[in-house]
Amino acid sequence: MKVLVTGGMGYIGSHTVIELLKSKKFKVISADNCERSTPETASRIELITGEKVMNYPVDIAEKESFFKIFEENPDVEAIIHFAAYKSVPESVAKPLLYYRNNLQVLENVLEACAKFHVHNLIFSSSCSVYGEVSDLPVNELTPLREPFSPYAHTKQIGEKMIEFYAQMNPSLKAVNLRYFNPVGADMSGKNGELSPDKPNNLLPIITQVAIGKLSRLTVFGTDYPTRDGTCIRDYIHVSDIATAHIQALQFLIDKKNEHAVEVFNLGSGQGVTVFEMVHAFEKVIQKTLPVQIGERRAGDVSAIYSDSSKAEKLLGWVPQYSLDDMVDSAWRWELYLQNVL
Repeated sequence: MKVLVTGGMGYIGSHTVIELLKSKKFKVISADNCERSTPETASRIELITGEKVMNYPVDIAEKESFFKIFEENPDVEAIIHFAAYKSVPESVAKPLLYYRNNLQVLENVLEACAKFHVHNLIFSSSCSVYGEVSDLPVNELTPLREPFSPYAHTKQIGEKMIEFYAQMNPSLKAVNLRYFNPVGADMSGKNGELSPDKPNNLLPIITQVAIGKLSRLTVFGTDYPTRDGTCIRDYIHVSDIATAHIQALQFLIDKKNEHAVEVFNLGSGQGVTVFEMVHAFEKVIQKTLPVQIGERRAGDVSAIYSDSSKAEKLLGWVPQYSLDDMVDSAWRWELYLQNVL
């Protein structure tokens, strides 16, 4: 089966391409204009897997260019759709950019599914669709609340677009994967999260402070109703997230889905505070990091962590990597970047 991965040069996309190639079950192509990634990722994928992956450097929001991929690859049978802007703070500052990009891209993906008879779709959603929740952990039946950011809202709308589209196009089967907080790097230390500018996510910020690229870590708010006053998140290794996509795709191929669109949470089920993540990293590098306290950041919920038992039951997905693996692999990736850039 040939699989198109949109955003295949990005953080989660590239790790999913790696796991798809490692499985030896799929032919893989990527569509990524590398606006927020880098074409060199293809070389790192080859270094890790020993296989080349063809990346089409197209803007998926431009329908004509995107559709040409399918004209050249009529044997594409599945799409794993990552391509989207993903920064919560940026979405708060530039909401229209996020609505225009993320929803236009998804519309083109859905049109491509219909036009080119692609019947299997995996959608990259987010735990941010749940908003601020009072009952933890959250499962797939937890009601979706008011989104805290335009980014989260685009994921809520995206899930609904897929549901309504599948109702009108019964041949389409889809899985919406609600990630919690993917972190870490490939365990080889040779592929991880790249931040062209200042990173927005906690662990890349921590590694850049440790390496000296950033002067200090700012903790945004210590007055949340949590055990140490900082936000709680459910961190999950990026390679575990990648593996879940393969299992979700196999789930659709094997026709095990009861509904046209299935939804799964992907998380470790363990809530970790910002300070706890900092201390876990300091333990790995045997060094104390400079930290300053800042104001709360717009768009941040106080606490969220998952119940991912549905994915375990129906997909057979069980996370393999620990918090120590997450911070250790992220640090080795940062050190690798120091040597190759």
